[in-house]
Amino acid sequence: MSPKVMNNQSLVMEFILQGFSETPQLQFLSFIFFLILYSMALCGNFLIVMVITFSSRLHTPMYFFLVNLSVLDVVCACTVVPKLLGILVAEKRTISYEGCMTQMFFLTWSVAAELLLFTAMAYDRYVAICQPLHYSSMMSPRVCAVLAGAVWSISVLGAGINTCLILRLTFCGPNVIDHFFCEIPPILLISCSSTYVNDIMTIVADIFFADFNFLLTMVSYSFIISTILKIRTAEGKRRAFSTCSSHLTVVTMYYSTVIYAYLSPSSSYSPEVGKILAVIYSTVSPTLNPLIYSLRNKDVKAALKKVLMIMLEKLNC
Repeated sequence: MSPKVMNNQSLVMEFILQGFSETPQLQFLSFIFFLILYSMALCGNFLIVMVITFSSRLHTPMYFFLVNLSVLDVVCACTVVPKLLGILVAEKRTISYEGCMTQMFFLTWSVAAELLLFTAMAYDRYVAICQPLHYSSMMSPRVCAVLAGAVWSISVLGAGINTCLILRLTFCGPNVIDHFFCEIPPILLISCSSTYVNDIMTIVADIFFADFNFLLTMVSYSFIISTILKIRTAEGKRRAFSTCSSHLTVVTMYYSTVIYAYLSPSSSYSPEVGKILAVIYSTVSPTLNPLIYSLRNKDVKAALKKVLMIMLEKLNC
C-alpha cells in the first residue's frame, strides 16, 4: 500500500538512495568490490548448506545451526546487494515506497534472526563443552527444532512490528535516504511526523535482540572458557578452543556493528558511519562466515573435499 493511500499528507511515492561516492572511478571499483563479495557470499553459503546436507557425519546440532546461519546470510545479502549493484552500475537510485518497506522488513528480519541464532549457537557450545554427558538429551533434534523455530518466529515478529510502525509515518518532504539501502535509522530522519514511538521501539528491539543476546552469549562463553582452562592437557584445550574461536570471532564482529548502528540516537546518527557498519554486517559478514567456519573446521573441510570429489567424478562420467 502506498503512503498516499494510507495518509493524504503523504506525498512521497518513491525514495532516492544516496549510495556512496558519486565519482565514476570509485563507483566502478565499488561495483567490482561488492560484486565479488556478493558472489563469494552466495557460493560460500550455498556450498556450506549443500555440504552439511549431504554429509551425514555433519548432522549434529552445531552444523544444523550453521545451515540456518547460511540461509540467513543469503537472505541478508540478496536483500541488500542487488539494489546496491544497480545503483553503482546503472545509477538507478530510486526505490518505490513498497520496495523500500519490503527491503527494510527482510533486512531487519535477517539481522534479528542472526542475533538470536548466535545465542542458540553459543548455548550449543556451552552444553557440548560444559555438559558433555547430557549433550544428546539437552540438544536433541526436538530441542534444536524448537530453538530454530523460536529464532525465525521471534525475528519475523520483531521485523513486522518495526515495519508496521514505519508504515504509519508520513513522508511528505525530502525523499533522499542517505544510505545504500532502506534501513530504519536513516528512514526515520526524513519522516515528516513524530518518530518518538519508532525511536522507543528501535531501542527496545536493539536491547532485546542485540544487547540481551550478546550478554547471554558472553555468559555462555565465560562458562566455556572457565571449563576449558580446567582441562589438563594442552591438546584438549586446543581442540576445545578451536570449536569456539570461529563462532566468537563472528559474534564479536556482528554484535559490535549492529549495536552501534541501531542504538545511536537519531540526533547523533552519522550516515557515513552507518554506511560503513552496514557494509560489515550486510555484505562482509555473509561473505566471511562460510570462510571462517569452513577454513577453521577440519570436519567441514573433509566433507567439502568429499562432496567436490563426488561432483568431479560425476562430471567426468
